[in-house]
Amino acid sequence: MLLEGLFLPLVTPFYSDGRLNLRKIEHNVDRYSRTPAAGLVVLGTTGEPEMLSDQETRDLLTASISLAADSKVMMAGISRASVAGTLELAYHASTAGYDCVLVHRPVSLSGRPQETRTFFQAVADQSPLPVILYSTRSAALSIEAVADLSSHPQIIGLVDEDSSRDRITQLSAATAAVTREVTVTTIFAAVTGRMLAAKESVGAATFVSAETLGGGAAVATAPPKPAIKTRTKKLGFQVVTASSAEMLEGLRAGAVGAMPAFAASAPQVSYEVYAAWKDGDQPLADQKQARIASAIQVVESELGTPGIRFASELTGYFGGRPRLPLLPLSGEQREWVERVMQGIRN
Repeated sequence: MLLEGLFLPLVTPFYSDGRLNLRKIEHNVDRYSRTPAAGLVVLGTTGEPEMLSDQETRDLLTASISLAADSKVMMAGISRASVAGTLELAYHASTAGYDCVLVHRPVSLSGRPQETRTFFQAVADQSPLPVILYSTRSAALSIEAVADLSSHPQIIGLVDEDSSRDRITQLSAATAAVTREVTVTTIFAAVTGRMLAAKESVGAATFVSAETLGGGAAVATAPPKPAIKTRTKKLGFQVVTASSAEMLEGLRAGAVGAMPAFAASAPQVSYEVYAAWKDGDQPLADQKQARIASAIQVVESELGTPGIRFASELTGYFGGRPRLPLLPLSGEQREWVERVMQGIRN
């Protein structure tokens, strides 16, 4: 699975009484599917996965993909404390139609490198979907661990919240020996499982005889739309930066994609940063990044997920209240977000 492009880590909508609001996640996914983002991430850290029960997690994963465009890479956060619990959600994600799963180190394995490697290897050995390692600031993976795990054929990449130049450069060097081949479109965009399923279901035009219709008039059905054309692309171990403030730094150091939390509230302007970098217009990329720097500082760094939720409301998405014990923004904080988000399009 190709991980190039901008990935949007979604928030999880709740009703005011704390219940899961599946209709609003469908609304958000439908709107996000119309953005130029390469993919959507359900239950990354901004999705508050620790707040959901296993049943709520399954319900959310099912609802989230129902209105997703076939061309969007769908990534499911499925981390649990045990291998068995993680795999149970991996199989559900596969059945629902996701393209890959995002797995971070269980908190209980902090300071236990051997058990950490065993956890990821056991998950990857049995996962029905490609596995992406998730190195968060609270559960960081060492470069040595990533290098060791990168050779596993089912572990295709890493999402890293530490996107400093030194970190990404070292990761790229440590995994340089890994080579893979993925299916892409003729313009080298990702091909999702849902796109391939649609391709396989395409058949030629058919002619239904009068006899089959019980003596009625013969019917010729129109041919379906042409199947997508694909090709293959060779690539290495893929690193995706998950830092909003350091997105450009990570990309320039060797990351192939970006998953900034701030992008959930501002997908268009976040994509413009990535697109300028991809086009090689570095001055424009710097200008675009500088334009949203103050908003990132306030919305994400200062206020966290509640800030991203409210900022999303300002750009046409449903953010809603967080689930307790997280608290919604105060009136003063809301005014603060409104000021820094002025002029930012969705």
